[in-house]
Amino acid sequence: MLINCVVYDKGHRLHDIQPDQIGDYLGQPDRFVWVALHDPSAQEMAHYQEAFGLHELAVEDTLKGDQRPKLEEYDSALFMIMHMVAMVDGELQSGQVAVFAGPGYVLSVRLHPGQGFAEVRKRCESDPALLSQGPAFVLYALLDAVVDHYFPVVQALEAELESIEDEIFVQGSARTSLERLYQLKRQAMQLKHAAMPLGEAVSHLFGGRVPALCLETREYFRDVYDHLHRIESAVDTIREMIITAIQVNLSLVAIDEGEVNKRLAAWAAIFAVATIFAGIWGMNFTHMPELDWRIGYPLALLVMGGACGGLYRRFRRAGWL
Repeated sequence: MLINCVVYDKGHRLHDIQPDQIGDYLGQPDRFVWVALHDPSAQEMAHYQEAFGLHELAVEDTLKGDQRPKLEEYDSALFMIMHMVAMVDGELQSGQVAVFAGPGYVLSVRLHPGQGFAEVRKRCESDPALLSQGPAFVLYALLDAVVDHYFPVVQALEAELESIEDEIFVQGSARTSLERLYQLKRQAMQLKHAAMPLGEAVSHLFGGRVPALCLETREYFRDVYDHLHRIESAVDTIREMIITAIQVNLSLVAIDEGEVNKRLAAWAAIFAVATIFAGIWGMNFTHMPELDWRIGYPLALLVMGGACGGLYRRFRRAGWL
């Protein structure tokens, strides 16, 4: 679906055009076309492939979706894939953004639900001096917007981790805490898989052999790389804290099981003493004088009770009961 198709002249918005008019504006000095699509069909992409001369492999990756974040260079054009990530009602939702940038054009393709780029376009149009740098600056603006959405996700993960840590030592919350920790670990890995490959891709836009399209915007991409590096560091810290919290939680579970085992062992020892006395006096040998005593039965009960009571007291003092 077409969202926008706009021509810019020296950083100023000239006017909206129809997709079949794109060819009339390509190649004109100081002008470029910025097209935004959302979940396009194969037929739509075929039209823009022909209009901009897009590489068929890049178009295939765009339509297929679920690609790893990456940067590819085709002659004088760039193709970048990014993952948009957002926390919605405690669930991490992601979508793919593919950007084609070349001399005189920018094509952004958004797949699956996700934040639109209307604000990005509005912010770019508010500063014609920067927008006059052309497609490379638009690529930076889209990239910066995607990366900026990672920071609220990091903050949400940190807040959830703090909430879990507060409940770890609450009696009976071990299983729930463990489930939440594993879910949090999965979300942290999902964010890492979005940020880390993207950082590797962005590093090629300001260091080493920089594509000709981005020679004038290297400083902007360096700033995005710095943001991605901070996000990666924060995610690594969160993952380490999650692993520590899981180990603490499992240790608490083991301690609780040990307490239960101690109680069971203590009661088993107490009943074992009574069982021993009952077994001895229940053998019914002929010569057992205590069987003929008048006070034999109450004395036996007293001995068994005293032995069991003594053991109970010892176990209570030891903290087993």
